[in-house]
Amino acid sequence: MTNSFTLSLAATLVSTGILLSGCAPAESQASGGKQHAAAPIASSTTADEQPALALAGWEPDAAGKAESWKMLAIANDDADIDRAAANSKGLWLMNAQGQVQAQLPGRFATLDAREHADGLTLATVDSLTARPMLIRFNSEDLSFGQPLYLPATDYKVENLCLYRDESQNLFVFLLGEEGIGEQWLVATDQRLLDTGLPVRRLSMPPESVFCSVDEQQHLLFVNEESVGVWAYGAHPEAELSREAIDMVVPFGSIAGSVAGVSSIPGGLLVLDAESQQLHRYQQTDERWNALPSILLDQLEEPERISSRINDSGVELLLVNDGEPTLNVGELQWRPEAVKQPAPLPVLISAVHTEPVPSAGDAADDPAIWTHASQPEHSRVLGTDKRAGLGVYDLHGKELQFLPVGRLNNVDLRHDFAFDGRTVDLAVASNRDKNSLHLFAIDQASGELSDIGQIATPLSEIYGLCMSQSPDGDIYAIPNDKSGRFLQYRISSEGKQVKGELVREFATQSQPEGCVADDLRQMLFIGEEDVAIWALDARADAPIDLHQVVGIGGLIKDDIEGLAFYQDHEHPYLVISSQGNNSYVVLDGEAPYALRGAFRVGLNAEQGIDGVSETDGLEVSSSNLGGTWGAGMLVLQDGRKRMPEGNQNYKYVPWQAVAEALNLD
Repeated sequence: MTNSFTLSLAATLVSTGILLSGCAPAESQASGGKQHAAAPIASSTTADEQPALALAGWEPDAAGKAESWKMLAIANDDADIDRAAANSKGLWLMNAQGQVQAQLPGRFATLDAREHADGLTLATVDSLTARPMLIRFNSEDLSFGQPLYLPATDYKVENLCLYRDESQNLFVFLLGEEGIGEQWLVATDQRLLDTGLPVRRLSMPPESVFCSVDEQQHLLFVNEESVGVWAYGAHPEAELSREAIDMVVPFGSIAGSVAGVSSIPGGLLVLDAESQQLHRYQQTDERWNALPSILLDQLEEPERISSRINDSGVELLLVNDGEPTLNVGELQWRPEAVKQPAPLPVLISAVHTEPVPSAGDAADDPAIWTHASQPEHSRVLGTDKRAGLGVYDLHGKELQFLPVGRLNNVDLRHDFAFDGRTVDLAVASNRDKNSLHLFAIDQASGELSDIGQIATPLSEIYGLCMSQSPDGDIYAIPNDKSGRFLQYRISSEGKQVKGELVREFATQSQPEGCVADDLRQMLFIGEEDVAIWALDARADAPIDLHQVVGIGGLIKDDIEGLAFYQDHEHPYLVISSQGNNSYVVLDGEAPYALRGAFRVGLNAEQGIDGVSETDGLEVSSSNLGGTWGAGMLVLQDGRKRMPEGNQNYKYVPWQAVAEALNLD
């Protein structure tokens, strides 16, 4: 078939690099990130290279005809439950011989399940109400718990798939008509939530009926019947993107159409119902490879598949469209497991702020102001790089918003002489004017007021940090995207603020994050795609940059925000490793030993989503009381989820970081 659709698809595949022999697979990231999957071209192989597969008919005792089947392997062997089914008479749990072990009456369509220590969690759609339903099954007493119903959708749910993240949070993906998709949080800590929480909307292919999830790679596989198989990031913090696994001919190896899909560790199985083929894909470190497909000529229209790994291969359960009898067999093939990176600790936010006013990529960089006598009245400042500066309390409530323009980075220091009084000083990089924008902070109330701007010669001002000398001089250090840094001594005469340029230095490529250790008079600057550098922060010191740490290992470009946990004996440098959505902690003194890394996941109890794509961050070692007794870490969140909305800032207790990384 050659028509406008075919030509359009070809153009799309060429433009995205899909018409190649393969491309990089998903990098395993606990917080998600862009997922890359390959579109392999069918190998030219002989029939004897195909693994053996013998199918036999299998018919349960009482379940009757059921389109949705799931092979199981639950932890409690005494339950002897091997398979599950959903149909117009109920949910059925059976042993391998088809004998019913438990049944929940009702009218259900589609099915997925996840095992846990004491049984199963089942996901289905109640056909009478058209609402997705989750229910737990206890394998010890063969009982069903109270169901969790999600709200009725304004579209028909074609299928659903469960996904469990690295913190054992359980999600369900809903596939709807005409390309509608949703992700919901439904369980955590081995229990169903009282109410499901919407995580995000997804754009699905318009011809999607089947899905499967690889929890090791955090990938959601979805069919598009006449086009191919797609991989989406399954993690709630994953980027909203997709990559092709394989396409229909002439763009890939699938001869007819794409039906059921089933993920197994290291591999993927895909049914081509039209040409009666079972396609196999092996994942490697670099790509997905198509292996010889298997002819299912004894099945007229194999449409649905469930699979699981056993000691000798892959057990299969196949549903032939329109037939009550199922087909079971064992495929004498076992995909090689893909090596997984060591998992990072996952912490949770205790508080999140109200969203910034601007939509899109708007929130950028925070700073923490500490109230000298009433630490519970401390504040968090956060830039909205499209509109201005927000001020939040320790509960995340917005107290002020100053609509002063495109502020990118912000920092602050205490005890600045201005207009006959002592205030604290915040300075931000203003991208509208390429200037330093100054704000006085009332030391009693924490209220901010705009006190003016200082022009700079930078052509594209970007990042900024501040330092303070032992004698109290305050410096603002902005940088330009070109790599140019300027250091200004800030002072005032009456109500007039002034900036004296005291020195200049540069990196070879684009920087942004920087932070000063005032106690030791050291300055740390981040060159986004290269390294973190350290130099003397004093205005009259020579310019001598020393590499602290380079890109690689736990740090993946871009290096974004930098923060410094100030302590006389055990200081720490905190880094936003944006490329893998993590946060790296180093000792704050040479030789800057690596202390570890962590991620920030969702807090289901508080309804706070995880953190990803972090630009700026800040940390305070001050005792701010309660949860913040050991200090606090504030992170910009690049993707607001659960539900989706404008970006915001997340607060993490420093004590949680210290415990996770065994810090002193």
